[in-house]
Amino acid sequence: MVRRLTLDAHADKYATPPPTDGRDVTGLVPDAVAEVLDIAESWLGWDQRPIHRHGNAWTPHKAIRRVADHLLDHLAEIECRLAGLPSPPDEWHGRMVTTDADFARFTEVDLDEATSRLTRLAACYRARLTGLDAARLDDRPAAETWSLREVVHHVANVAYYANAVGRL
Repeated sequence: MVRRLTLDAHADKYATPPPTDGRDVTGLVPDAVAEVLDIAESWLGWDQRPIHRHGNAWTPHKAIRRVADHLLDHLAEIECRLAGLPSPPDEWHGRMVTTDADFARFTEVDLDEATSRLTRLAACYRARLTGLDAARLDDRPAAETWSLREVVHHVANVAYYANAVGRL
């Protein structure tokens, strides 16, 4: 029930493709991940009280979880598209859910784990996008489908989640 409500509530948000620019797509996600991790370094002294922004409760763990989920979801979309397969539907609960685990202390080990996880995902984006030409990046299999370039520009906004917590 929660899953369906979450998806339906935000369906119109993704109807319009995100703007793109002339930046090299291979560096967009690694740069965004570096920004997220730079902000996350300030969370080590977090007092375990949620930050309320954008209609949601935010914690360091929730922000990291959302960044990783977002990167993984769209990486699966890109891989499936390039393989000529249908992309699995996005059924994350997204930012609408704050789990009990999200309220755990955020420690140096958590930052280290997040750094390993997110930089590896960013490296996957760089590796996958390297060598794709403009025609492949701008192809739209259907009118309502975003191009790969648009998907990458959308993903490059993952610092939104870290900025929801902010620098502490």
